[in-house]
Amino acid sequence: MLETYLMKQMICPDSRFVQSRSSSSSGEYGGSGGKRFSHSGNQLDGPITALRIRHGRYYIVGLQVRYGTVWSDYVGGRLGELEEVFLHPGESVIQVSGRYKSYVKQLIFKTDKGRVLPFGRDSGTSFTAVPLHPNTVLRYISGRSGSAIDAISLHWDNYPSHCTTC
Repeated sequence: MLETYLMKQMICPDSRFVQSRSSSSSGEYGGSGGKRFSHSGNQLDGPITALRIRHGRYYIVGLQVRYGTVWSDYVGGRLGELEEVFLHPGESVIQVSGRYKSYVKQLIFKTDKGRVLPFGRDSGTSFTAVPLHPNTVLRYISGRSGSAIDAISLHWDNYPSHCTTC
């Protein structure tokens, strides 16, 4: 009985490596090239509060995400137009859609405040990513990149309750 209780509580010496019952992931959307990246550690800095997306004529070139007040490492290439969007305090991404082929061609972020934030070109195979569990939000991004964003995965969980300045 104690073993069942501990399993339900998912107790672990380092809780960063425990997948909670509210977490889920979507993807990987894109091609097979590039080097792996993950912002899994960045989510500890707080919720997603801003996005920097660099896009060229044909695909998403690079991205950087602000978690709380800390920017992640930039991933991807350096060419193309850079756009920066800040979320409102308490606003969260609840859906990510887009298009891909060999690279990620388009990303569209939808927030719980009804905003739609589109980046890139409308061509390729479409996808729509939403969390598996209700009342969860986009917590971090992972994928593969080189001179562009080759592929992307979206990771969902509860909004962090510890963030008082976000």
